[in-house]
Amino acid sequence: MPPTTPYAGKFSSCGLYSNNSNYPQPHSPYRNGAAAAKATKENIYNSAYSAAENPYDVPQPHCAYRSASVGSTSSREHHYNSSCAVSENPYSLPQPHSPRQHSTSCPGRTHRQTSSSSSEQSCRSNATTSKSRLYGHSITASYGEMCYHDNSLVSASLEALIQHLVPTVDYYPDRSYVFTFLLSSRLFLHPYELMTRVCHLCVEQQRSGDALLDKIRFREVAPKLVQLLTEWTETFPYDFRDERMMRCLKDMTHHVARGDEYSWRAMQQMTQRLMKRLSALGQYEEAVAALNAVATERPTSLKSKQASGQRSDVLSVCDDPFILAQQLTHIELDRLSFIGPEEFIQTFAMKDPLENHKGFFRKRKTSNLEAYVNWFNRLSYLVATEICMPVKKKHRARIIEFFIDVAQECFNIGNFNSLMAIITGMNMSPVSRLKKTWSKVNTDKFEILEHQMDPSSNFSNYRTALRGATQRSETAHSSQEKIVIPFFSLLIKDIYFLNEGCASRLPNGHINFEKLWELAKQVSEFLVWRQVICPFDRDRRILQYLVTTPVFTEDELHLASYESEGPENNMEKDSRRSLRSSLSHRENRS
Repeated sequence: MPPTTPYAGKFSSCGLYSNNSNYPQPHSPYRNGAAAAKATKENIYNSAYSAAENPYDVPQPHCAYRSASVGSTSSREHHYNSSCAVSENPYSLPQPHSPRQHSTSCPGRTHRQTSSSSSEQSCRSNATTSKSRLYGHSITASYGEMCYHDNSLVSASLEALIQHLVPTVDYYPDRSYVFTFLLSSRLFLHPYELMTRVCHLCVEQQRSGDALLDKIRFREVAPKLVQLLTEWTETFPYDFRDERMMRCLKDMTHHVARGDEYSWRAMQQMTQRLMKRLSALGQYEEAVAALNAVATERPTSLKSKQASGQRSDVLSVCDDPFILAQQLTHIELDRLSFIGPEEFIQTFAMKDPLENHKGFFRKRKTSNLEAYVNWFNRLSYLVATEICMPVKKKHRARIIEFFIDVAQECFNIGNFNSLMAIITGMNMSPVSRLKKTWSKVNTDKFEILEHQMDPSSNFSNYRTALRGATQRSETAHSSQEKIVIPFFSLLIKDIYFLNEGCASRLPNGHINFEKLWELAKQVSEFLVWRQVICPFDRDRRILQYLVTTPVFTEDELHLASYESEGPENNMEKDSRRSLRSSLSHRENRS
């Protein structure tokens, strides 16, 4: 039988700086197998970053790929500790794979003898009359309502895909299929609808009319149902913020308890882990809200020598670029860890005609993804504020050089998101117009870093560096080498265009599962990067400064820039005059 999962290959090796021969290169851990950039300076910072003192430090999320698999002390423990243990990453192979490549797994659904609805029966009965066509070296086969090409699932009806997810006594769906369909099914139906139908089918397929036989049959399938629900709750826990999902889970727990004690215990453990994860999410969202409230406090006055002297700047908090890059990496990984994989897809689902369940999307939406994008914007504005604030040109030049060094350390660590945020902040017009300040700065390193993040050719230089960081992560000998933090806005754009560029449904009404494979491939890479635990020591003082110190708005930045270096032409003079008037009026109103 044809396999369900398409993943069995790796990216080809690629030299990191193959396109950069015209530029001198920064020291990088991605060249010649070099190790970490610099030794951790343990004695400089070792203070705790406690939740009691700072709202930013919340309990670390329970990660689906760090937890132990569901266990039991009984002889039936093997049901939960198979080679597809739910605690593992469904994409734990070194790289996501091509949907065209062969795999040895088998869907195994076409020969199952079950009792279900007429539509499900027809889907299965047609499997015995499968059709295959040979085109050159490619084989296209149809098994009922599921179509395969080169042994890879390429399309199917929604009903067939739902049925394919339902476990039975002698069948459990491939884990890559489980992840892919749970991820993208929300494009077609609400997660609650899917869970209701899967649980209903799993129970109904065991009914024979004999109560005793039904109990025996459900007892045999219960471990696999628990495994499926465990994968769902651990990979997509935010789905269960919907009260209907929790009610359905509770109902299944009661149903399992009537037939199998060991499966019931596993359900209890699964529910406890889910509640712990959702509790951590709630604490995180409250912490982010508290931080945002502090950070939105406006500076008491605009640019002046007195105000500048009273305000702390980044150099007074941390004057070591390596340490600041480490603390930025802490923030990045903390916020990444709370982004659910489904948030990427719900961005598209919210504008789908299926908005009959708006309550779910209004409540969940993409809040953690949006919070992470907002962090990128905040860091960019923080960099620009730090540069525009000092009165003296020499001090401004020193801060620019400091942030260039921080950006290079971020590159060496593999923190591309902070790197791009720093570059973005330094290229904002209030900063770039400070020509007298920039004349005091050696920009060689900055030009090299800008070249690495050059958007030309669809960010080809950055993508090469990202592949190098990913390859280093796969063969890492230390936790620091595992760090890969992508330029997040580009990742979102890639997924967006993948969704927009391919139809979700084919002309015959089938779901385009090739598209779903590709979406899962993109998101699965993110899951691997997200699970890394930051190895650096936290510095509470630096972290609090980075996430809470007020930053200027765009208008305030322009005015601070004009105060640092006066207008050069009449247009800038008019702009300064207008900004002074509008900001003064705004302060008087507040």
